[in-house]
Amino acid sequence: MRQWLKFGAVQVNGRSATRSNHPLQTGDLVSIRAKGEMCIERLLPSEMKVWFEDTSLIVIEKPKNLLSIASAKERDKTAYTFLTDYVRRGNPHRSERVWIVHRLDRETSGLMVFAKTEAAKHSLQAHWSKVKKHYLAVVEGSPPADHGVLSSHLDESGPFMVYSAPPSKRTRHAVTHYRVIKRSTTRTLIEVTPVTGRRNQIRVHLADAKCPIVGDHKYEAQTNPARRLGLHASFLQFIHPLTGESLRFDSPLPQVLARLQ
Repeated sequence: MRQWLKFGAVQVNGRSATRSNHPLQTGDLVSIRAKGEMCIERLLPSEMKVWFEDTSLIVIEKPKNLLSIASAKERDKTAYTFLTDYVRRGNPHRSERVWIVHRLDRETSGLMVFAKTEAAKHSLQAHWSKVKKHYLAVVEGSPPADHGVLSSHLDESGPFMVYSAPPSKRTRHAVTHYRVIKRSTTRTLIEVTPVTGRRNQIRVHLADAKCPIVGDHKYEAQTNPARRLGLHASFLQFIHPLTGESLRFDSPLPQVLARLQ
């Protein structure tokens, strides 16, 4: 048992427990992983965590500064390629693969779901508007109210910047709800719920509200206290495409961002 704990084989609710006196609560899920499972996890970057996996899908926590899928400049170091290697158990000749369902910006950390079958991908994407998703953002300054709605038409036609613009054929309407969790002298922790899923939507809307996300120099931030973008995908809830079960995942704010409050 001591060896299991030492090497992270024991998990409570998907997180490794290393202490024999780790307190358990009613409803906690305790699992003990085989040595083979632990070896497979080493195929992933150290900060990428698998929260859930079955034959239809896989839920991960993407680390900061990792692309969701390949770009023209980066083909190999992406969440997609790492997960493909993971489901193939490190053997490139195997046929298993994953399908992208949604994306997170390179700089954003947090929860992502990938499909392991094409049918699961189509089902998840067809019902994506019903998926509940929240982000935690540490912003400079403070929004005008404790909660509210940010709305604009976004021009996503440029390869680098997205910006709010008058309605036109080049723009798409975007809506973001926000709720203040904690205020400090110079920063605010906000829970953000995007109603639409436009590129850089949260970052643009918060910059428009004069409270850009810390570390987001692309969208007017003046400070970078955590040496990273202060945005984390913290919550996902959706219906399993095969079983119909409601799945819910909560990922706490990374410590480097939590320390800013």
